[in-house]
Amino acid sequence: MFFVDALESEGLGNRSYLAGGARSAVVVDPPRDIDRVIAAAARRGVRIAYVAETHLHNDYVSGGLELARITGAAYLVPAAAHVSFARTPVADGDAVGVGEGLVLRAIATPGHTPHHTSYVLEAGGGGVAAFTGGSLLIGSVGRPDLVEPRLTEQLARAQHASAHRLVAELDDAVPVLPTHGFGSFCSSSQAEGDATTIGRERATNDALTLDVDTFVARMLAHLEDVPAYYAHMGPANAAGPAPIDLTPPEPADAEQVAQRLAAGEWVVDLRNRVAFAEGHVAGSFNFEAEGRLATYLAWLIPWGKPVTLLADTPQQITDAQRELARVGIDRPAAAATGGPAAWVREGEQLASFPRARFADLAEARERGEEVVVLDVRRDSERANGFVEDSVHIPIHELHGRTGEVPGGTVWVHCAGGMRAAIAASLLDATGRDVVAVDDGFDAATAAGLSLTRA
Repeated sequence: MFFVDALESEGLGNRSYLAGGARSAVVVDPPRDIDRVIAAAARRGVRIAYVAETHLHNDYVSGGLELARITGAAYLVPAAAHVSFARTPVADGDAVGVGEGLVLRAIATPGHTPHHTSYVLEAGGGGVAAFTGGSLLIGSVGRPDLVEPRLTEQLARAQHASAHRLVAELDDAVPVLPTHGFGSFCSSSQAEGDATTIGRERATNDALTLDVDTFVARMLAHLEDVPAYYAHMGPANAAGPAPIDLTPPEPADAEQVAQRLAAGEWVVDLRNRVAFAEGHVAGSFNFEAEGRLATYLAWLIPWGKPVTLLADTPQQITDAQRELARVGIDRPAAAATGGPAAWVREGEQLASFPRARFADLAEARERGEEVVVLDVRRDSERANGFVEDSVHIPIHELHGRTGEVPGGTVWVHCAGGMRAAIAASLLDATGRDVVAVDDGFDAATAAGLSLTRA
């Protein structure tokens, strides 16, 4: 008998895995907050014998090195990955016994990175689970453009070959268990569903249904922008990440919040966008704790800039600190809870801005009001249609391009409201008059707004 437990990192769109038998187990692509992994192993009553990395990750800081150190597990890392720490190098075909008749076999699957390696858990001489990392994903493959631009097409072709190798070597019933693809920007495209098999991918995945030239051309034409913080993840993982530090940050009072803002530090309000719009510390930014906090904050913040967190409750601070540590924002400079009235000095006023629907925007235009419509969606989203005469600056570029937004009241929208709230807070902090459109983009047509395509 064997088990496979998935550990979700929802904010990053990733999964890690604990798999094994009655007494021992292997962990594949562990998150940085390894206490979750250790707790999962304890619930199963197993010893972690191996920690395995499919590749040097570009989108999060790995907890593999620390997990191996604490548990005494062998740390399996692809032999071709250049790292600065001791590990057990793994090459194509290498196998280790996990216990109870279980074997973990390495299969070289270059493409997401040149050294990418998948692992197949075998029982009774046959594969029972394929840990495919950033190789074969659900309906897709990992993107090939995160290592070196000159290698992108070569790696895309390698992805095609690696996918074909996996389906050639494994039975159709074998579950495919990728690390990326659940919203991660490491995926070359996003697919529906959260479970798949070799057989399903054989029938539906472009890498397996298209010839290599068509597949490569189609994938390279639709790659999204790379989050800026990715540039820091690979080097951190190659150097050997420091252990995670989740001790509580220094508490901040209203005076300290003001001083940090004056020093140019980032003060991030984790409350929901409705509460933020109604009243917030002037100059603070709104990244909802329930949104994709780590991805968007790490993408937008100047790397290394101190950050102070504001939230309703201490638990929100704790959860946010954990999520941010996964992407290398190790320690909040300070934190405060309790509500915005406690975060401003006596006599100071809270800032606010209105929220609206696309119907409200249509009415404002009908009244002849001169408004600026700012679309902060990605290029691929805008290509499918946009509000006529709108200005386009993707959210991840806005902080450095606020000066390009035309004068006047800015109605800012995205596809659903979360990114619009971030953008509105960035503009509000510069003194601009903003309206955050908190609405699904499908409502724009229903509201009577004219849409067009480039």
